[in-house]
Amino acid sequence: MRKLSTALVLVLSVMLVMVFIACGKKRETIIKIGINAPITGDIPKVGEGSKYAAQMWLEDIEKAGGLQVGDKKYPVALVIEDNESKAESAVKANTKMITEDGVMVIIGPQSSKQAVPAGGVANDYQTPMISPWSTNPDTTKDRPFVFRACFLDPFQGPVAAKFVKEEFGYTKAAVLYDVASDYPKGLAEFFKMAWEEINGPDSVVAYESFTTKDTDFSSQLTKIKDSGAEFLFTPQYYNEVALIVKQAHELGFNNPIIGSDSWGSAETVSLCGEDCYGLFFSSHYAAAGAQGATKEFIDRYQQKHGYVPDDVAALTWDAIRLAQQAIENTGGLSGDIKKDRVAVRDQLAKIKDFAGITGNMTFTEEGDPIKCAVIVRISDQGEYEFYKQVCP
Repeated sequence: MRKLSTALVLVLSVMLVMVFIACGKKRETIIKIGINAPITGDIPKVGEGSKYAAQMWLEDIEKAGGLQVGDKKYPVALVIEDNESKAESAVKANTKMITEDGVMVIIGPQSSKQAVPAGGVANDYQTPMISPWSTNPDTTKDRPFVFRACFLDPFQGPVAAKFVKEEFGYTKAAVLYDVASDYPKGLAEFFKMAWEEINGPDSVVAYESFTTKDTDFSSQLTKIKDSGAEFLFTPQYYNEVALIVKQAHELGFNNPIIGSDSWGSAETVSLCGEDCYGLFFSSHYAAAGAQGATKEFIDRYQQKHGYVPDDVAALTWDAIRLAQQAIENTGGLSGDIKKDRVAVRDQLAKIKDFAGITGNMTFTEEGDPIKCAVIVRISDQGEYEFYKQVCP
């Protein structure tokens, strides 16, 4: 019995020593970047572009042996969460990545319908979030921890209105938008206000809406055709654009149809085909004819994934590089994730003249970049051609 007790004490002593050694060993800090994207749902191509761009960035970091912050290199990991193109899923994704995964910064969500509520979570937890593609003002409003890599709808709406007026000289507009989605609803309102400022009240002769998941727009388009509208502005996503444009043509509405940055997906032309040739939309960059770092990104992406990256992929590339610069600019990490998140947020707010592949950026106090918009024309080959640039 005495021998057994002695042996037991010895085993326990060894275990205690191992515990002390383990406790005394400092854990390696891994910089985790969260990606909140619609991998499934209504717009999976948007999520795919975001994921691919983030993975390309990670490849570069890994080739460099990690991310240099101060005098130390840190390993980096991506935490990719599928928000399913749903607001509630985007909120859950942000909550999980912040409270369970310990991400330092979040890239996404892309669409305003998910970015607005998810941004509230990020701000409440004091975790920096950069939406690549959300143009709704509410995404960053009164949220010091939330940023974006794109221009805003109050800027994009007037850009589209002024372009149509200068290009065509029209006086009668029609608008068709999804009333249940933050992005198209907000942009439709900003466009309407801008158009009426230029052309006077009642110059929007048809202002028609539908609800997410609708696929038959014949009733709205018939009203638009009968209204005498000279063109149609529809700030919808690629899965809806093809249906709207084709149905409009089938009903005999052959006037110009103008879009917004949500048209920028590679799937827009794939689904719409020749019906979309010759149409214009406002966007963040034009792939055809790109030069310098933008062309390098496009060529690399196309070689790797087999198609030209859309504006979401390019904006995600810029957003994650903005996060990288902010992390590097801290000069060193404390190892306390809460303190480091605040430090990264503070450095993001100080960024000026960032050379992005979608344009140069300097952040306002609201976390919004001052940058230019691009008018894109869909060529007869289905390419997104640069047509003109509009700056603030």
